[in-house]
Amino acid sequence: MGVLKTVGDFLFGKDPDIFDENGKVQHKLPKKKWDAWYQRTKVDPSHNWRSHTGISGGSPQRKKSN
Repeated sequence: MGVLKTVGDFLFGKDPDIFDENGKVQHKLPKKKWDAWYQRTKVDPSHNWRSHTGISGGSPQRKKSN
């Protein structure tokens, strides 16, 4: 049965494993990874997407041209 499943997954694609029972997206990452992501966004302001304005473009030396 394993070979047939592998061939079927190759030919028709795998079922997505990101949905919960209600059909909502659920990222199945370990708590340690979520905590590391949360700490990174709080400690380093360059990783904080909430304060990103889109003006600097990732470069602190970039100057505005007219």
